[in-house]
Parts: sequence; C-alpha cells; structure tokens
Amino acid sequence: MRRFMMICMAIACLSWGLSTGAAADSRAALVLATTTSVQDSGLLEVLLPPFEKQAGVKVKVLAVGTGQALELGRRGDADVLLVHAPDLERAFVKEGHGVHRRSFMYNTFVLVGPADDPARVRGRKSVVDAFRAIADTKSPFVSRGDRSGTHVKELGIWKAAGISPGGAWYLEGGAGMAATLRLASERGAYTLSDRATFLVWREKLALKILLEGDPLLRNTYSVIVVNPKKHPGVAVALAEAFSDYLFSKQARRIIREFGKRKFKEPLFTVLPRPKPAPGPR
Repeated sequence: MRRFMMICMAIACLSWGLSTGAAADSRAALVLATTTSVQDSGLLEVLLPPFEKQAGVKVKVLAVGTGQALELGRRGDADVLLVHAPDLERAFVKEGHGVHRRSFMYNTFVLVGPADDPARVRGRKSVVDAFRAIADTKSPFVSRGDRSGTHVKELGIWKAAGISPGGAWYLEGGAGMAATLRLASERGAYTLSDRATFLVWREKLALKILLEGDPLLRNTYSVIVVNPKKHPGVAVALAEAFSDYLFSKQARRIIREFGKRKFKEPLFTVLPRPKPAPGPR
C-alpha cells in the first residue's frame, strides 16, 4: 500500500508540473481494457472509484473479450489489461507487448442451462462428460464465440471431450457474458458462464446452474501492464499504480466483500500477493 501511495503522489506531481504535450502519464485518464465478465458482474463499479480518487485520474473502461483486450494492448490502445485467459496472456507477454503480469483473484466457471436439462448433465462431476452429453443429444448450446477468456475455456473443454462443435444446435453469439446468458435463456440453451456474472443476472434468466466444482472450471484473473518500450504512448506510471492498487489492502477488501450482502457469498476470491520480480520495475 505504501508503494502504491508513493506512486500516486508521483503522478500527482507530474500532473501539476508537466506542460501541455508532455509525457503520456500527464493525461487525465487511464485506459483499462477488461473482460466483460468483470464489468457485467458490477465489480468495477466499486473497485475503480477509490483508485480514481487516490490517483486523481479517471479510468476509461473498454469492456471486451480477453482476446480483444489483448489485441488493444498489441496496438497500444490500452495502458493496462485485466484478463482471464492464462495461455493467451503468457503469449502476449512473451511477444513483448506486456510486462508485470500478475494474477490477483479468481472465481469459477459454471455450466448453466434450462431447468428441464434435456442433456441430463445435472449431477455429473465432469464438465467434459457434460459437454459430450450436450453434443450427443444435440441440445442447444450458446457459445460466446468472441475469443474471450470464457470462450477459450469453452473451446478447451470441447477439445478435451474430443468434439468439434457445430451444426444447428451450436450457436455462436459473438457477445459479452451478460448478452450470452440472455440469449441462452431465450433459446432454452446451455452455456458456460463465470459464476459472478450468472449470479448477478440469474433473477432475469430462465437458467439454472447444472454443473460446478470441477477443478477444470477455475477462472483466474490477471493484470498486465502494456509494455511502454513497445508502445511509447502508454501511461506506464498510472498503469503500474493501478496494478499495485489491486494488491492493496483496500482493493483486496473490496474484492473479498463484493457480493456477500446480496448473494451471501463473495463473487471473487483474492490470490496471495506474488513475490516481487527481481530487478527494477
């Protein structure tokens, strides 16, 4: 927390002292490209205001799928990313587009579907077996279809099941998590969702959680600073300050408490602070 406050003070000094046209960190907004599941769950509504107040900046949120968020980073159109597709994230950093990737929280994916459960997946312990049953019965399934972290996870499950989904029963929505859930509800279809977004929207949906708890369904979120050496316009001090903020006592308390009052359970779980990387940041 002390490091975070020191960075915020440095940012404040820059904003007072730099003239027009100076370094990128003097701009009034931090551009955050983030997954739609974090946006749709409502977490950002309570997580961002304390950072904005302390750092004296506004956070411009671009809520897209993880694949699109990483692409924004590759183009230098975002300063910091909040994403949940570990393999894609590692490739992004290896390509030199991102630095200081840190996992800070997780929740789980759940398989949801209509109450009548035509594929009979309720009670199964393996999500791979459940996906096979959906394909075998050609029960309707709505895919995110947008290269998001949820979509990447879904495709990995189909691959593990030895199935290439397609045909009239398999619909690719190309939309965010909340929109995908609404479409699945309208079609009486199954879909894969992060638990947080489903719980937030479930009262408006004709869907039930039919399978959860498989270790394969863990959903880890990480923060990545876009590499200023590759993209000189990045507001690196602000991005680093935001990354540090996510590990502050205040942010971790917000994450731990989010959802408890309404759902009687937290919607996300914080991860232990990673050990500092060797060398200067």
